[in-house]
Amino acid sequence: MCFHARIVSTAEEIESHYNVTRSEKTINEGVEFIYHHSNGYSHQPFWVIPQERSTHMTPMMWGLLPYDKNGENHKEYYDKSVRWGAGLNVQAEKLFSFWQYQKHSLTQRCIIPLSGFYEPHTCAKPKNFKVPYYFQQNDTPLVSLAGIYSITPDKYVSFGILTKKAPEGSKYAIIHNKKNRDNENRQVVPLKDDQIQKWLSNDLDKDGVFEIVHNNLSEDDITAHSVSKDVFSNTINSNYPEIIERVEFPQVQIPY
Repeated sequence: MCFHARIVSTAEEIESHYNVTRSEKTINEGVEFIYHHSNGYSHQPFWVIPQERSTHMTPMMWGLLPYDKNGENHKEYYDKSVRWGAGLNVQAEKLFSFWQYQKHSLTQRCIIPLSGFYEPHTCAKPKNFKVPYYFQQNDTPLVSLAGIYSITPDKYVSFGILTKKAPEGSKYAIIHNKKNRDNENRQVVPLKDDQIQKWLSNDLDKDGVFEIVHNNLSEDDITAHSVSKDVFSNTINSNYPEIIERVEFPQVQIPY
């Protein structure tokens, strides 16, 4: 699962990287979304590239809202749905079977540009000792995560990050080693460069969606290292530049 993210590229840098544009209003107002660490449960806005306007990027709130309910009540919805992840993640396997995802899977896919993301590694001793790991893509400032988005009747726009089952023995499964209620390790779906426009294409059908999900960017193109436990602290403001510096933990018994 992905509940913690980092984005430090400016709006102009993201525009240049993906060859997209943003609205004049956001330019004139100097809108920027810079987070050294964003906790998903704070539901902050991010720049997102939507399928319906794939040459543009637009602000969206992290946490997929139901398309049939007004977004002005989003705080109440997030509070009630926190035990199910508050819309932060979207299980790719359910894109065409779960009612809340079906409407978006063919027409409202998106790309979420991130500098990186954080996942927990759970150590056996001491019990439930969680070590944060920071993941980033090699040789590029941005990793392109697959997602879907929704637009509520009162025009609130929100997104969820796709996840899928992580293969046994993979970097994702070894680091994010605590299984979910379905007894699975999960991972995000970072895309290869040549998959980005395909993911945003109106011509992509159900089979094409799953082909991209199953053949996404190799884990060999992703590096990960342990960082400060401030990431998961409820009392420390972890939104500072040094948060991604490597920190070694003697409790960690994995080669990352």
